[in-house]
Amino acid sequence: MRLIIISVGHRMPDWIEKGFNEYAKRMPREAKIELLEIRPEPRSTGKTVKQVLAAESQRILAVLPHDCLRIAMDEHGAQPTTRELSGQMQEWRREGRDVAFIIGGADGLDTTVKQTAHQQMALSTLTLPHAMVRVLLAEQLYRAHSMMHNHPYHRE
Repeated sequence: MRLIIISVGHRMPDWIEKGFNEYAKRMPREAKIELLEIRPEPRSTGKTVKQVLAAESQRILAVLPHDCLRIAMDEHGAQPTTRELSGQMQEWRREGRDVAFIIGGADGLDTTVKQTAHQQMALSTLTLPHAMVRVLLAEQLYRAHSMMHNHPYHRE
């Protein structure tokens, strides 16, 4: 099972990269986290938000593996507990599915991406910086995977 995080944004601050890499390297080979960064559309060209989102969605859809489960990260999506996420990961592993988590840029995700997703998920009802989401998502994936294996990282 591959866990692919597709995120609009590049040239992240060093602390974002370090945070993400810390959790990604903790994952075992059978649940590897991969990051695909999508170049954001320039916002200084006079394009509308709708045009920017459409351009970014084309880039996202171009790199999505065709046979993976698609999860759009959106503040209005379902908010699973870590235990529920762990259960979902077990299901994905049993099915042999790769999973792509899609994180939008500063303006979020185009409706096309949300509509083609199998589900929408939120880490919080708070509006989070999109760069921070990749770190928090990687940490939650690591925590959920740890729960699957009764690792003491997660405490209840």
